[in-house]
Amino acid sequence: MTGVLSSQQIKAMIADGALGARPGILPEQVQPASLDLRLGAVAYRVRASFLTGSGRTVAERLAEFEMHQVDLSQGAVLEKGCVYVVPLMESLALPKGVQAVANAKSSTGRLDLLTRMITDGGVEFDRVPPGYAGPLYAEICPRSFSVLVRPGMRLNQIRFRQGHATLDDTALRALHAASPLVDGTAVIDEGLGFSVDLRPSDSSLVGYRAKPHTGVIDLEKIAHYDPSDYWEEVHAKAGHIILDPGAFYILVSREAVHIPPDYAAEMAPYVAMVGEFRVHYAGFFDPGFGHDAAGGSGSRGVLEVRCHEAPFVLEHGQVVGRLVYEKMYEIPDQLYGAGIASNYQGQGLKLSKHFKS
Repeated sequence: MTGVLSSQQIKAMIADGALGARPGILPEQVQPASLDLRLGAVAYRVRASFLTGSGRTVAERLAEFEMHQVDLSQGAVLEKGCVYVVPLMESLALPKGVQAVANAKSSTGRLDLLTRMITDGGVEFDRVPPGYAGPLYAEICPRSFSVLVRPGMRLNQIRFRQGHATLDDTALRALHAASPLVDGTAVIDEGLGFSVDLRPSDSSLVGYRAKPHTGVIDLEKIAHYDPSDYWEEVHAKAGHIILDPGAFYILVSREAVHIPPDYAAEMAPYVAMVGEFRVHYAGFFDPGFGHDAAGGSGSRGVLEVRCHEAPFVLEHGQVVGRLVYEKMYEIPDQLYGAGIASNYQGQGLKLSKHFKS
């Protein structure tokens, strides 16, 4: 069989020693189709982001690029614009047929907190080949806000798959016909396309733009910060906005997305042909996201948008990304939003959980 491994299979991997950690993995780290990863007790400030490279270890590369160490044990600030490497508490001993992919958690992406996983011998960020045995590290680069972190905080997550699980466009159209994946016309081309909503029915508010000079955000504090201290509202009266180079925006998809219980999805990498911007750091959509039985009734996709070299006009309904659907190996015993701490089920335009509603 092939597919993305479910929560019960992840628990079995923990029991078998394929997933290890010091201290041991907590039950609340196990999500419907992924495992949350925890920061260790030290961060290495490095001169630049790096990939380890075949035959090299992260420890060897840190010896080349480390500037200084930051003790996280009592809490420490990771400064905006700097790059850090943090050993994670978890480690892998993957079976030969199981590969892994990591991604930032939703709240991490919504803070413009670029977080990627690196491994020994790694030639790609966030990708782990079958059979890998070794430690895991998070590369963290705060882009908009300096953040206060502590050991055990969970900024990224890892998903496991056996074999090829991705649905091609034919299978995706069949799935949409059987269980609608969006609340309107499905644009299917190498995945399910989604567009930006710049004509909301009840307001001219279409998003938020990060302010350039703000205070620190303590990632432990939930519903604590006043959004106006960190964000400017973005309004659109003519169905378009102009993105400023270097600025970071929170926008929302026009479509309400649905992930059936026996499927998972991932936001596909940005494609340069659609414009001078990147959409979405946090790319995992769990089984049950937007699903009626899990309290979703369709959920909008929040878009984390950063404009690059030139100002760019973003139009209402413009396709800005795509979701790639994958078959689950089996239905998880717990769906997204159904009795677990799922912060974004049934969401619309929404900042991270650290801000007051």
